[in-house]
Amino acid sequence: MVRYCKTCLMPDTRPRIEFDDGGICNACHTAERKKEIDWDSRRREFLDLVEKHRAAEGPYDCVVPWSGGKDSSTIAHRLKFEFGLNPLLVTFSPLMPDEVAGHNREALISEGFDHLMVRANQKVSRRLSKRFFIERGDPKIHWNAGINSVPVRAAVNYNIPLIFYAEHGESEYGGRTLSEDHMKMRDFAEVLEHQIGDDPVNWMDGEIEEKDLAPYVYPNQDEIEAVGVKALYFGYFFRWSMLDNWNYIKDKIDFRTEPNGRTDGTFTDFDSLDDKIDNLYYHMQFIKFGFGRCIRDTCRMIQNGQMTRVEGLELVRKYDDEFPKSHHQEHLEYLDLGEAEFSETIDKHRDPQIWERQGNQWVLRHPPE
Repeated sequence: MVRYCKTCLMPDTRPRIEFDDGGICNACHTAERKKEIDWDSRRREFLDLVEKHRAAEGPYDCVVPWSGGKDSSTIAHRLKFEFGLNPLLVTFSPLMPDEVAGHNREALISEGFDHLMVRANQKVSRRLSKRFFIERGDPKIHWNAGINSVPVRAAVNYNIPLIFYAEHGESEYGGRTLSEDHMKMRDFAEVLEHQIGDDPVNWMDGEIEEKDLAPYVYPNQDEIEAVGVKALYFGYFFRWSMLDNWNYIKDKIDFRTEPNGRTDGTFTDFDSLDDKIDNLYYHMQFIKFGFGRCIRDTCRMIQNGQMTRVEGLELVRKYDDEFPKSHHQEHLEYLDLGEAEFSETIDKHRDPQIWERQGNQWVLRHPPE
């Protein structure tokens, strides 16, 4: 039996989520605790930390891992124009770059930022995407490694003391928090356990050598400590909300949204626009765990008091099971799969405790309610 949180709509099939005896998920408890946080005190803590680590040598005060989306762009803009820092924007290139995100990146860069983008060997990347899609139902395993390793590598190489990530997803959205300190700062233990779940050296095969995996390998601890790099969560110091970030950045730059009016599988048009393969990624989340992009978006807004559960449930019933048709042919080409093998791969990742076959279609055994 799948249980759905009685406050939001997240099911207990989400990896690492926890429910209390009353049927409330830990993400909703985090949202309640955020109401009691002294955000003025957190802001002062942030200002003290920034002053201690402001670069004495070199041009950059911090690194911002940057997709060009609303969240990382909001962080970069605030760091530069509200707090007087000079951040280096570091991007690990999307697997299938989207033109909208390219425009949005240029819009922010033109405000006066330096930008470093790493685009990994595409032959290797596409091979790994296909392998991980077939084996794990996730074409972005290696990309997750890259977005974690490349900003830290840039901080080490350029002797930059601070990295500002967005939010701590494990506490913000329901997961396993390794310690209280991990809600404020990120380290390799959490990256390996929660973001990658694997060591890139395990990805070598007959065609991929160790040298091909360099963009995905995290710097060793000695290198990090030699520079004194600290990777912090901006969302620890300032109340986090994807909707608030969108409302902030759209007033600062020419930030474009999904041209179709909304993204496949959800009602929003402003989130996760940088990679065309994200539509498939979130659909596979629905296939494997029984919740898709719409549940993800509604839960975040419910937890921040920007939507009711009733309103969210109506949207979920309308959009959550939607097939990602917008870039489907491009997905097939990128993954080098035919329609039949693609469909077979999707179906093999369905959990029989979540799905059942009714006639010619698959349906959730326990749909949201």
